[in-house]
Amino acid sequence: MKDLFKVNTKTIVATGLGAAIFTLLFMFVKVPSPVPETSFQTAYGVSAFFATLFGPIAGALIAFIGHALSDAIQYGTPWWSWVIASGVSGFIFGLAFKRTKVEEGEFKGKDILTFNIIQIIGNAIAWVVVAPLLDIIIYQEPASLVFTQGITAAIMNIVSTGVIGTLLLIAYAATRTKKGSLSKG
Repeated sequence: MKDLFKVNTKTIVATGLGAAIFTLLFMFVKVPSPVPETSFQTAYGVSAFFATLFGPIAGALIAFIGHALSDAIQYGTPWWSWVIASGVSGFIFGLAFKRTKVEEGEFKGKDILTFNIIQIIGNAIAWVVVAPLLDIIIYQEPASLVFTQGITAAIMNIVSTGVIGTLLLIAYAATRTKKGSLSKG
């Protein structure tokens, strides 16, 4: 558990790189939905990938910073309720950090299932609970609108994270040396 929240140089570099990639994807690689102010976002699959490799602190910061920068660049100011929800989702994605064997070159069956259960929980909490409640508290938005937006975002982000995050982690695991694969010559 102690290593789950460890921050080192590798974590800081990954956070900077991940936040930059998240910002660009969040701004330019998305598909609008019929529900106002919601899009199918590819950035969450990438944040889940980084969070699984570097932990919940990196995951939270990548999504929080990336979303805040994207909003500030595009709209002049961040929409804090959803920026915070992004950070929450990234943090929860990072709980897969020590629960998969991706660093050992294994990301199959049980690891894929574990990752996807965690990301589904993370997206549901962030978008069905955190974002709508903060929209109501901070911006006095109507409940019916924000819960519709939140549920729509949760579904789209679960799909995005499930597909993109899983594929990235499978590809990454394939580049790692599997435990016990080296033998004495």
